[in-house]
Amino acid sequence: MDRDVLISEVGPRDGLQSIARIMPLAAKIHWIRALAGAGVAEIEIGSFVHPKLLPQMADTGDVAAEATRLPGVSILALVPNLKGAERAFAARVPRVSVPVSVSESHSRKNTNMTPVEAIGQVRAIDRHRRSLGRPRLPGLEVGLSTAFGCTIEGAIDEDQVIRLAEMAAEAGADSVGLSDTTGMGNPAQAKRLFTRLRGALGEKAGGAHFHNTRGQGLANVWAALEAGVRTFDSSQAGLGGCPYAPGATGNIVTEDLVFLLEAAGFRTGIDIGKLIAARAILAEALPGEPLYGHVPEAGLPKGFLPAARMADRGRPSVSAP
Repeated sequence: MDRDVLISEVGPRDGLQSIARIMPLAAKIHWIRALAGAGVAEIEIGSFVHPKLLPQMADTGDVAAEATRLPGVSILALVPNLKGAERAFAARVPRVSVPVSVSESHSRKNTNMTPVEAIGQVRAIDRHRRSLGRPRLPGLEVGLSTAFGCTIEGAIDEDQVIRLAEMAAEAGADSVGLSDTTGMGNPAQAKRLFTRLRGALGEKAGGAHFHNTRGQGLANVWAALEAGVRTFDSSQAGLGGCPYAPGATGNIVTEDLVFLLEAAGFRTGIDIGKLIAARAILAEALPGEPLYGHVPEAGLPKGFLPAARMADRGRPSVSAP
């Protein structure tokens, strides 16, 4: 309850899977602990995929063993299918995210399935998690990839996006979010699609995953805020992209996103100073890897106050767009 917007850090998964080198396990854990220490409340720690496909994610089970011990942090991992979900739940990951691409071409490249077959995997994962008999049902969310456009097929039918979202919800997903996998989205489109998603799914409408490939990432965040979205994925230092979508680079930078929200009066619960300090772990573990972000480069403006301090001084803590 100490935040108005939830930022889900996807760097340890989406960021690291898209670079050639493999970050050492100890550095991954050190980084995740630093993110948690900065107040990041949700972290996607990796993906349970075959190590031959993504060797960068081969140690996700080991990462999970450490990350799930962190107090007060929601941990999740990406799984492409039932087999991945079985591995994730065996590692005691409390929540999994399943990518379902709206684009059939991207879907086949990414998971070797059609979108409808991917929905079938969501249904199978839901059955499996309910069969575990655990006191607390593991979470299951779906992210609709290429919802804003595909580098292979081009424009994506928005009606198809909503139909697939409804199918995912009916298959058992707790929430369904939209992903601009290829960085093709624009603010008008973001506001329109998330408004439609919330109208179709109600409480099951999930968060937003934007890329900054064409410089529209934060503008799309603001448009989604106007549509009522309050959960956003981002990656520290802007690491990431999609290895199966040519030209799709650049997650939105967590540091820049935190500054945008806090400066506008939205409480994120994140200490931006500690967050920026965590970049040093990336610089040491991934020497020579480009690290992006306007705020870390320019610094915080003189007199900057985070949203909670604004409220302490009698200024509104939230300036809703």
